[in-house]
Amino acid sequence: MTANTLEFAGHFITSAISHMGYLGVLVLMAIESACIPIPSEVIMTFSGYLVFLGRFKLEWVALTGALGCNAGSIVAYGVGAAGGRPLVEKYGRYVWLSRQDLELADRWFARYGDWAVFFARLLPVVRTFIALPAGIARMNFLRFNVYTFLGSLPWCWTLAWAGLKLGTNWDALFPYFKRFDKIFVAACIVVLAGLVWHRWRERI
Repeated sequence: MTANTLEFAGHFITSAISHMGYLGVLVLMAIESACIPIPSEVIMTFSGYLVFLGRFKLEWVALTGALGCNAGSIVAYGVGAAGGRPLVEKYGRYVWLSRQDLELADRWFARYGDWAVFFARLLPVVRTFIALPAGIARMNFLRFNVYTFLGSLPWCWTLAWAGLKLGTNWDALFPYFKRFDKIFVAACIVVLAGLVWHRWRERI
């Protein structure tokens, strides 16, 4: 995302949340999770700034963001389940979904199965599109929602907390988002290694 596009998205996001409150957070996060890549980093850090101002509560911001992720992901899951990959490939470009994005999500789902939905929610880019291959694979719907929510909650909480701590300088996070991404990746690798070890121990 270019600097100008990010600036435009930032103005749109801050205006929507300022006017709509928690509902704005929910709607914007739902849009992001429905494969329309507006930056959740901006949504949640600005919401954290509003926590700093006393307008929001941190726990409600995180919960609202995660519920928005769930709502949007259900839409993407439905698209994948109803139309399969041909539909996604045909119309994905209209919501800026590139073939590379879809292939990345496919690789995650093929490699980690249902757990990919949880882990991908902790990562940029792939988190936006992981619901599509889950829908195409007809993943158990209840499990899909549980993993989506549990993966989305720490993502939303961490970004909102960062916005709270930075206060009026919340937008100073923009240059550092890639560094945060690496932290999330490292955390996912640790958790995944723990799960693999646990399953291996159970089979012994």
